[in-house]
Amino acid sequence: MLKDKRILLILTGGIAAYKGLDLIRRLRERGAAVTPVLTRAAEQFVTPLSVSALAGEKVYRDLFDLTDEAEMGHIQLSRSADLILIAPATADIMAKMAQGRADDLASTLLLATDTPVMVAPAMNVRMWDHAATQRNLAQIKGDGVTVVGPNDGDMACGEFGPGRMAGPLEIVAAVEAHFGPRPLTGKRVLVTSGPTHEPIDPVRYIANRSSGAQGTALACALLDLGAAVTFVTGPADVAPPVGADVVRVETAHQMKDAVLAGLPADAAVFAAAVADWHVAGASAHKLKKSKDGLPALAFAENPDILAHVAQMTDGRPGLVVGFAAETDDVVANATAKRARKGCDWIVANDVSPETGIMGGSENAITLISDAGAEGWPRMSKAAVAARLAQRIADALA
Repeated sequence: MLKDKRILLILTGGIAAYKGLDLIRRLRERGAAVTPVLTRAAEQFVTPLSVSALAGEKVYRDLFDLTDEAEMGHIQLSRSADLILIAPATADIMAKMAQGRADDLASTLLLATDTPVMVAPAMNVRMWDHAATQRNLAQIKGDGVTVVGPNDGDMACGEFGPGRMAGPLEIVAAVEAHFGPRPLTGKRVLVTSGPTHEPIDPVRYIANRSSGAQGTALACALLDLGAAVTFVTGPADVAPPVGADVVRVETAHQMKDAVLAGLPADAAVFAAAVADWHVAGASAHKLKKSKDGLPALAFAENPDILAHVAQMTDGRPGLVVGFAAETDDVVANATAKRARKGCDWIVANDVSPETGIMGGSENAITLISDAGAEGWPRMSKAAVAARLAQRIADALA
């Protein structure tokens, strides 16, 4: 499957760099040509000579190599490959990718490329769990980067937890999947994400506490499986996924219009946290404090987008998936919501403040369908998205 595929392999400075040697061998066994790039930090763990010997190629190390740069070598390297693979990917290189920095050969290659990029993170568990790393992870995923791992396991530092680089064979499998047939090729999926903002006046609004992270992660996972994705998003904190047809909205009414315009679709996933109400007769001018007391706000119901699409008699998507964010009786309330809305699946989660799920980097869901309620363990939102995208692919097969 990898015969004649050209892989630009970037090794960065972590103890897991030694696994890169086996990774080179495994990729070449399957017919791939591997061009290695080492950061200065990576050279503290593996030698250029050993990497070059296994790859059968020159090792690239310096941005300002006059021979290579005479022909803009960093541009040629970045665009002559079929895939750029970073293994291990340290917290540092992920931060550079998220920020668009270009201060060495590896980061400059990544900024100059239009080639697909895949990363296999490897770092201490506390570094992996740090809010900054999780923000950077969300950003690069939103930019279209494929992430493999990390796994739980013992680390060189003596700690245990997520942060251990995926094994060479696991990474090879991800590379093969990248080049292989993807199960959602030819399918169209509509995804809603983020909150809606319902104006009170020109400077105030009603909204839900949604970052849009889960919806964006799901859209990325669907794109990875080959789907054409229409992504209807409210004002989210997370950047929308690269490769999707992005439609930005503010209010629930605008979201409904965008959803209907985005149909037909093979599946529709409603991950947005749509406000249930809007202010009837929102003021065209900023409301002022008054000695007469507080302003009286009259509320009106917003359109039920999920129920409208799930109950369509003409043009209904083959699979309609809703989300239910609950704070108590999660499964019972979500099961009742599924019946009331008429959707095929409900993805339910507990968003009580103590869970840290709303606006956080992890999720713990229960998938409710005709088969019953299936609880999933707590995992990253990216992992939830990958698993749910595969379920969608299986259902549409």
